[in-house]
Amino acid sequence: MKVRLALAASLIAIAIGVAHAQSAAHAPLRAPDIHYEPTPNNVVVEILDLAKIGAQDVVYDLGCGDGRIVIAAVKQRGARGVCVDIDPQRIRESKANAARAGVAERIVFLNQDLFETDLTDATVVTLFLSRSINLKLRPKLTRELRSGTRVLSYVHDMGDWAPTEARTVQGAYGPRKLYLWIVTARP
Repeated sequence: MKVRLALAASLIAIAIGVAHAQSAAHAPLRAPDIHYEPTPNNVVVEILDLAKIGAQDVVYDLGCGDGRIVIAAVKQRGARGVCVDIDPQRIRESKANAARAGVAERIVFLNQDLFETDLTDATVVTLFLSRSINLKLRPKLTRELRSGTRVLSYVHDMGDWAPTEARTVQGAYGPRKLYLWIVTARP
């Protein structure tokens, strides 16, 4: 009897732990810094072209939303990709969209804070965040990214870090900027 009670108590404790872990996996790590606004599809095409994304690339989208940039890079250009978002709902959407597009096996999905994401194997990083987050992220980008890595930001610049190229694209709310930086070797 004591053994059965101990076993039952253990099973209940395990079940509670699993249920807690599952619910934690569906809750945001913290509140997102920005509201979700999808990158227009025509801008996704511009990003792929401006970055010259190819099959050799590993494309990270920090704040990936529904995954459209990485999915397009993988499906249209043969790249590999990493979708990063702090909101578990966005990661679920990204996974579902990648599965529908038939490219989920070439994408890693990370439900984590982009400031804690290891970027060292990225060859392209895409951003649609805010100017203040870009400025906060800039030291991490220049510290972790290899020379030649391309960084693209839709709408928001990075202060005095002059872009290699900037172009005007038609956004959902009119003409907007698309910025490209190419990381140079550190001294």
